[in-house]
Amino acid sequence: MTDIRELLLSRIRDVADYPQPGVMFKDITPLLADPAAFTALTDALAEIAERTGATKIVGLEARGFILGAPVAVRAGLGFIPVRKAGKLPGATLAQAYDLEYGSAEIEVHAEDLSADDRVLVVDDVLATGGTAEASVQLIRRAGAEVAGLAVLMELGFLSGRARLEPALNGAPLEALLTV
Repeated sequence: MTDIRELLLSRIRDVADYPQPGVMFKDITPLLADPAAFTALTDALAEIAERTGATKIVGLEARGFILGAPVAVRAGLGFIPVRKAGKLPGATLAQAYDLEYGSAEIEVHAEDLSADDRVLVVDDVLATGGTAEASVQLIRRAGAEVAGLAVLMELGFLSGRARLEPALNGAPLEALLTV
């Protein structure tokens, strides 16, 4: 696992003062552009899906779509997008959550999940945990079980894990990298 961590870290670019002064943005686009690194990432996340017994992958808008869809294909599972409010056609189930400055809402097509499903949430970064926590609540409200949460990178200094662990109720939270 050390080799994959080194490979992934070597393909993540730091961008200073983005999106605002004082922020060090972790840009994953070089990782996505490298087929060997992207494949290694996909394989590692698919292994987590298999280990947790997931039957579906939920990807969080927008980079969770980029990571979650190939993970679902690799693991032979269905993929469910969780989108910002107003982006999905038809009937949806919505979950509001608080942001640092204001609030937001995410939605899912509830008919895409059932009581038989064990859902692994996939995203690129775990920061404060607000979106991930809302997705866990949304999955449960849709009647499915949360198998866990898997991310490429956890920003440990933002304490998202502490916020999420009670919501996960024993389901694993796996980060391939912690910075």
